[in-house]
Amino acid sequence: MPAANPLRRRTAALAVLLLAAAGCAPQDDTDIARPTGGPAAAAHACAKGRLLTRAPGKLTVGTDKPAYAPWFQDDDPTSGKGFESAVAYAVADRLGYARSDVTWQTVPFNSSVAPGAKKFDFDINQISISDERRRAVDFSSGYYDVRQAVIALKDSPAAGARSMAGLRHARLGAQVGTTSLDVVNDVIKPDRKPSVFQKNDHAKTALKNGQVDAIVVDLPTAFYITSAEVPEARIVGQFDSTAGKAEQFGLVLDKGSRITGCVSDAVDSLRKDGTLARLEKKWLSEAADAPVLK
Repeated sequence: MPAANPLRRRTAALAVLLLAAAGCAPQDDTDIARPTGGPAAAAHACAKGRLLTRAPGKLTVGTDKPAYAPWFQDDDPTSGKGFESAVAYAVADRLGYARSDVTWQTVPFNSSVAPGAKKFDFDINQISISDERRRAVDFSSGYYDVRQAVIALKDSPAAGARSMAGLRHARLGAQVGTTSLDVVNDVIKPDRKPSVFQKNDHAKTALKNGQVDAIVVDLPTAFYITSAEVPEARIVGQFDSTAGKAEQFGLVLDKGSRITGCVSDAVDSLRKDGTLARLEKKWLSEAADAPVLK
């Protein structure tokens, strides 16, 4: 009998190894996450109330505890009161889930944006969209454009300002290199040079010590300062979104989530029809007493 061809033996052995590797390799389930077949298939993947969520027929939403006002009211995300609670239920509604189909999970801020599997379908917790965070998680489209705000001590003349004109004679301060300082210089345009600080902590100290009449910070920071750090201060008002690429909050999803596109579509529709603007006005302007300064 002629000797077996060495090339044929090697080829056969390689085929066996490849078959074995294919049988042992973990299967990639991302095909489920990214439907093919055009718009009809994509629409089917986003069918109302039928997303591939953690629990069939349910939508699990995460946020931190305590859940601060005005984002949530009375530390109760389930109430639908407060801007982010209202946004979460509005998104759920667009996705086809009734309020009774929404369940909430307590998720610390750092855990929500850390690598690894999540115990929520999406998380809402004033989380800014950034390229660095995108390496670990998915983000929806932005549901809130971060605005700038003015805070002043309650007994300061600046606290009574109802327009930008009422701030032009005030001694203003802001952190160096921030959008806040840009707003002072380019939007308010005070008639005296503003005080510039290396950190917001220094600006807060100057405010408490009466070295400035008011400081400009982003609105989420203003809510925290006036509620937890300098309760003797109040928010005088906020400004319209500034030109350029605004900082945005986004809903956080697991990296490669099968529902990221559907959730983004829901957020986009809420922005397009004015729902987000109405909720922002209700919970972040009127309820939180932070009027827009003109």
